[in-house]
Amino acid sequence: MTNVLVTGGAGFLGSTVARELVGRDEVDTVVSADIRIPDAPRAGVVDVVLDVTDPDRIEPLLREHHIDVVVHLAAIVNPGRDVDLEYRVDVTGSANVLRACVGAQVRRIVVSSSGAAYGYHPDNPGWITEDEPTRGNDEFPYSRHKRLVEEMLARTRVEHPELEQVVFRIGTILGPTVANQITALWDGKRILTIRGSGSPFVFVWVDDVARAMARAATDGPAGIFNVAGDGALTVEQIAARLGKPRLTVPAPLLAAGLLVARALRLTPHGPAQVRFLRYRPVLDNTRLKSEFGYTPELTTADAFDAYLNTHPDVVAR
Repeated sequence: MTNVLVTGGAGFLGSTVARELVGRDEVDTVVSADIRIPDAPRAGVVDVVLDVTDPDRIEPLLREHHIDVVVHLAAIVNPGRDVDLEYRVDVTGSANVLRACVGAQVRRIVVSSSGAAYGYHPDNPGWITEDEPTRGNDEFPYSRHKRLVEEMLARTRVEHPELEQVVFRIGTILGPTVANQITALWDGKRILTIRGSGSPFVFVWVDDVARAMARAATDGPAGIFNVAGDGALTVEQIAARLGKPRLTVPAPLLAAGLLVARALRLTPHGPAQVRFLRYRPVLDNTRLKSEFGYTPELTTADAFDAYLNTHPDVVAR
């Protein structure tokens, strides 16, 4: 039997992972640690208050609950507003969790990384595998932070091989309640397109991520895996599903517009966002299926259609 602690366990992904873990026969205790506790108790879940930026609280909590596996999900949900806070939570917080896991002799840590760790680069391969370097982008803090955490995890694998790691580089997660900077791209009357850039999306439904996380916390192998549904959708295909026309803009013009808009405090996004729109890493999920042993139930297209079914207002009428 396994005792599992989930950081960020009250959030959008964390709550789904906690629920999935409760349903596993191999799991004895599920501790959800977050900066806030849900208003209503959750069956089978022990809710505790934890701020991962506090380095003195984590190890005692792991020891108190005899934790075997940590699923580390605590992160800033919508980055781009407070870079200093994002760094403290995403990078310093991850360092604190790793240090505590080593100190408390936790057997395994499961980490939610991101495809953003690969970075948004014009020379990214058409389909990116786990063998590609995590280059990040210094001008895009979220991507930079994910790269820094991945570098930290790599050092820990060398210095503390006794702590098993499962690192998931996750594509765009969709679900019934999701709302973020990506889904905001679909809310307007027209869908923004960068001239000359197809830049497909890969999506994964939240329940698929939670099932993969639960497997990683119990009987799955250690390793690094891209997590995404099969296939990809271009911006053109997304616009067709939404029934909306595209607004095609040259990259330099969009970058200049974002620079001005951010200076006027009209948006938290700057010119770095153009790279995000042009050069998204398209995740190859072969290793997830063949080596980790999990095939997402929903493809990229299925996940997007499920999102539309739960967000009918986004579709043109």
